[in-house]
Amino acid sequence: MCLAIPAMLVELRADERAVVNLGGIRKDVSIELVPEAQVGDYVIVHVGHAIGMIDPEEAERTLALFGEMAEAAAAAGAAA
Repeated sequence: MCLAIPAMLVELRADERAVVNLGGIRKDVSIELVPEAQVGDYVIVHVGHAIGMIDPEEAERTLALFGEMAEAAAAAGAAA
């Protein structure tokens, strides 16, 4: 299964690179596929590449769902 995660672009770098914020973790990614992305935009990140853009509301909903899933998994692990 492949997973792409919404992340906020926080810094543009040279050579079609950028830094994104993934839940407090800063990661260097390629923005070659989304050259129009600007600081403050949300992009979808898959294996170190921003592969598309996503609107902020959808990004926040998706991140909230990931958070709920992590909490449920942690609770299930604690109950086992």
